[in-house]
Amino acid sequence: MGALFCLLSAAAFGAMAVFGKLSYDAGVSVDALLLVRFGIAGTVLLIVALARGALRNLPRRAVLVGLGMGVFGYAAQAGLYFSALARIDASLVALILYVYPVLVMVGAVVLRREQASRRRVWALGLALAGIVLVLSGAATGGFDVVGALLAFGAATVYTVYILVGDRTTAHVPPLALAALVCIGAFGTFLVTGLFRGGTDLGFAPAGWWWLVALALVSTVAAILLFFAGMARVGPSVASILSILEPVVTVVAAAVVFGEQLSVTQWFGGALVLSAVLVVQLPGRVAGQPGWQAGALLRAPFARAARLRFAAAPDQAARHSPCACSEPKSPAA
Repeated sequence: MGALFCLLSAAAFGAMAVFGKLSYDAGVSVDALLLVRFGIAGTVLLIVALARGALRNLPRRAVLVGLGMGVFGYAAQAGLYFSALARIDASLVALILYVYPVLVMVGAVVLRREQASRRRVWALGLALAGIVLVLSGAATGGFDVVGALLAFGAATVYTVYILVGDRTTAHVPPLALAALVCIGAFGTFLVTGLFRGGTDLGFAPAGWWWLVALALVSTVAAILLFFAGMARVGPSVASILSILEPVVTVVAAAVVFGEQLSVTQWFGGALVLSAVLVVQLPGRVAGQPGWQAGALLRAPFARAARLRFAAAPDQAARHSPCACSEPKSPAA
């Protein structure tokens, strides 16, 4: 069941771009999407966290760190991601964003948290070649440079978010952190909306359905399913299974919107995913207990939770009172 939960989580995260595009089609703005998504998801996760006792006796510093990660880090990443999604195809956004595990690897080496190796150099080369092919394939049509830069910006911000979070959230329970990050991001978009004179929520009723799906399926359910799956199979296997996410996005975008990748883009996407798989192959870097090659995850919540358990995968069972809600160690 653990593998199934991880695959369902990846599918839920992968559907996020499709739900976002459908929301735009119903007249939802980027600002409204971000505000409603984090408002709903943050409220639900906060209720679940309180019910599970995940926030009990949490130090004030941990609360502030979690909120700060949402206010600054994840709000910026999500804003760039959904702004890119408003300009370019969902499949292209997904493939560009998914270079972030390789960027995290590079950042970890630069910061001397990991050691350079032949495998890491190969992964970097594959990822760079793949992105070049993906973008060159897109350039043959109506290529939106700004949209591509926004997507790459989302990957870059997410990389920084992960590298910072690795050192600041080690002792924060994952469900509590997920709730705090969502609440923090909601606060950011609420305040920015007020400064702009308010966020327009007068879109078509269908937009609310897609926003609820985005919040409950691609945020709350995706996070909890990942926790449940990782509690059973460990961070290495869970992170490898999460590579299904961009595949789901590409396939779903083709079915729903008729998006088509060229042969060159398919090959480039395969190289990107191959690079991610190389990075995520099981194995631990000597002297770096907090960094496991098989645990570079998609969502910030999933990533933050992974950071909690990467050094000892079997700890998750001891930290999760219910494997269905907040098992083992995490979204855009």
